[in-house]
Amino acid sequence: MPNGRRDVLLKVANVNPDSVSTHTDRVLYSAIGVFVLLYFVYATVGGAAFIDASSNYQQPWYRWLVGPMIAAGVVAYDRAVIGRVGISYDKLESTDPHEFLRKPTVGLYLGRLGLAVLFAVLITEPLMLARYQGEIDARLNVMHNEQLNEIDRHGVVGTWTARLNQLKQEAAADDAVVRDLTERAAQKRRDARTMYQQAIDDSAGDGVSRNTGCPHGGYCDQLVRRSRSLDDQAAVLDQQAGTLLDTQRSARDARATEQAELTRQIAEQRQTNHDAVRADAGFGARTAAMWYLVTSDFWGVGVFYLGITLLLVALDCAAVGLKFASRGNAYERNEARIARRREHEAALLHEREIEDARTYSLAMAKVVTDGIQTAIHDEKVAREAAERAGAVLFTSVALPEAVRKLTAHRGRHYRPVHGELLGTDDENEPMRNGRHRRSIRTPVIIDGEPTVLPANGRHYRPL
Repeated sequence: MPNGRRDVLLKVANVNPDSVSTHTDRVLYSAIGVFVLLYFVYATVGGAAFIDASSNYQQPWYRWLVGPMIAAGVVAYDRAVIGRVGISYDKLESTDPHEFLRKPTVGLYLGRLGLAVLFAVLITEPLMLARYQGEIDARLNVMHNEQLNEIDRHGVVGTWTARLNQLKQEAAADDAVVRDLTERAAQKRRDARTMYQQAIDDSAGDGVSRNTGCPHGGYCDQLVRRSRSLDDQAAVLDQQAGTLLDTQRSARDARATEQAELTRQIAEQRQTNHDAVRADAGFGARTAAMWYLVTSDFWGVGVFYLGITLLLVALDCAAVGLKFASRGNAYERNEARIARRREHEAALLHEREIEDARTYSLAMAKVVTDGIQTAIHDEKVAREAAERAGAVLFTSVALPEAVRKLTAHRGRHYRPVHGELLGTDDENEPMRNGRHRRSIRTPVIIDGEPTVLPANGRHYRPL
């Protein structure tokens, strides 16, 4: 295979082609790339099949949108697991290959295994539903008939059926009474016809008396009278039956109307129940029927189901399984060496930067300290020079006695300075007492203008 094509497979597997230095690793990661591509196709078709089965095989157009999205998500997870190398950053100075890698993260692989099992079940289910469609339809038919019978017994149809049977029993009871009357009348008529025939036979000499004719009071005459009496009784019974029918007519009409209404309602409700039960044949019902077949006939259906699931799980975990089995190969060690070297260089550089920063801060602190000490020394020299100059001027210049007394208090006065210097000669004029925290500067006459000598490194304006 050309190098360019193999590099494509390596990039699909999310590994660095520059670090794949051995033929074994190149073959391994090329195979992983092929498995990733195959899984993308398998996951796309499987996701679309699951969406189609979930929509009761309506073949929605968006199934080819959801399938690639699911496949892309799982493939991204696989590429992250395959391209990840568990590098150990402990003991960076060590050259022992056993210390290059950390222990594998078990949760990462267990999560992928769980995802594979879940996805395999989701993909296997539509395949099994299509494979055992006839058996599933038969099972659904049995389940639907049981549900319809249960609804007829305990639902509103059962109540209406019980009422309809009650009405039929009432109608049958009324019919039995009328029928009893009519049957009794018919029996009496039959008896009357029999007796009349006997009377005719007796009058012909073939009867019991063996006499011809039908004299009054004879046996033939008695038979005729009894026959006529039975006809009269039959007529009375027919009249009673007719009267009873007239009496029952309103109740019979009401029952007939109610029976017709109940029959119509029962038929409509049964049709509604039938449609509702037959509609319960979607993905969930077919899945339940499928699991019934798996549990009831494990060696016929369950083994086939389990075999397909394991096959899909193996295909799903092939890429990650090869990655787990090849842990610690030359590719991972090369990646670990590069990463550990960079980390070691970065750590040394960081340590050097910290040392340089510490040295720079110490140098800056020394410079600042020397500058402060120099400034303090300069200020001290200036202050001592100013004090010496002031002392020289103080002793060399002739000052009034009042000024000498004023400067002898070292900044503490009972009267303000301007009161001492510019006060009036009137002793009766009140003077405001004051206290100064600054020392009094000795005024010196220079070029005809009074000035104050500097002290403590500060200068003041002329008085």
